[in-house]
Amino acid sequence: MRLSIERGALLKAMAQAQSVVERRNTIPILANVLIAAEGDAVEFRATDLDIEVVDTAPAKVEHAGSTTVPAHLLHEIVRKLPDGALVELADDGSSGRLSITAGRSSFALATLPREDFPVMATADYACNFVAPATLLRRLFDKSKFAISTEETRYYLNGVYMHVAEGDDGPRLRCVATDGHRLARIDADLPAEAQAMPGVIVPRKTVGELRKLLEDDAAEIAVSVSETKIRFATPEIKLTSKVIDGTFPDYQRVIPTQNQRSLSVDAQDFANAVDRVATVSSERSRAVKLALSQDRLVLSVNAPDSGAAEEELGVAYDDDPLEIGFNARYLLEIAGQVDRENAVFLFNGPGDPTLMREGDDPSAVYVVMPMRV
Repeated sequence: MRLSIERGALLKAMAQAQSVVERRNTIPILANVLIAAEGDAVEFRATDLDIEVVDTAPAKVEHAGSTTVPAHLLHEIVRKLPDGALVELADDGSSGRLSITAGRSSFALATLPREDFPVMATADYACNFVAPATLLRRLFDKSKFAISTEETRYYLNGVYMHVAEGDDGPRLRCVATDGHRLARIDADLPAEAQAMPGVIVPRKTVGELRKLLEDDAAEIAVSVSETKIRFATPEIKLTSKVIDGTFPDYQRVIPTQNQRSLSVDAQDFANAVDRVATVSSERSRAVKLALSQDRLVLSVNAPDSGAAEEELGVAYDDDPLEIGFNARYLLEIAGQVDRENAVFLFNGPGDPTLMREGDDPSAVYVVMPMRV
């Protein structure tokens, strides 16, 4: 195999590949990236057995062929090469080395046989549709903060993507929850997506997917089966197993009776929470919200470190209420608001609180209170 490739194209492909590869591997081949050159393109394939990413980049291929080399090492080498460099990759198949040459720099990396590299079996996808990158980015970006990191409740370790009935017909919906907070985000249902089975997209896959969705103009081909999901652009294919579990009935925990409405500038609210939480103990980070007529007082009283209080002018016209929350949860939810106002709907000090982005019904957040 012998090919020449522009450093920028190689770096982009290797950045995607090395982020899938786990740094600690008991199976040596899983630390490698499979490089396959043919025609006028080169393909980089990486996997951790749960996710597989295939990135195609243009290259000048003198001799077609394939080999595997350590992904993190090749990425580091390419990252340190000068911008605009032309990188030559060559492997004669007998030395067990891939030579990398760019200008006056040359490297040789140990290779492993390509026959040992595991390729994820192709699935028969029950549903195929195309969705704008902006739509998918909004769905996953706004829900991923609520993904649980508790391994025992593995079925909460991802984003539940499914078709749901909204106020104005079927919607594509993403939901995530860790039992303390919940995010439910709706978007227009793409054509051909009606038959999509509901799947739980793992947390790592959601993180890798973000790189595919950066181009606002991109159209993403989505393929879904009961066990796998694939997101593809003309250059990159990301295939992932989905979590084998049943997502809980999240609708039961979304309150429908909350009548006490608080409207507040989302940025002012987030800044105030951040300031008063500075003195709270790291373990609980509890912030108390005291509501009265058009007035909100945020306070923290941490006996071991001090106290803080801040007042905000808000729109509130109901009975006075005192309620406590984990400051981090409030900050993460407030950070999702694209519109100027965040609208909180309360019931009592011990009941779940609902939050919406202004008058937009497509994004709903729930946060559980805590004692203060």
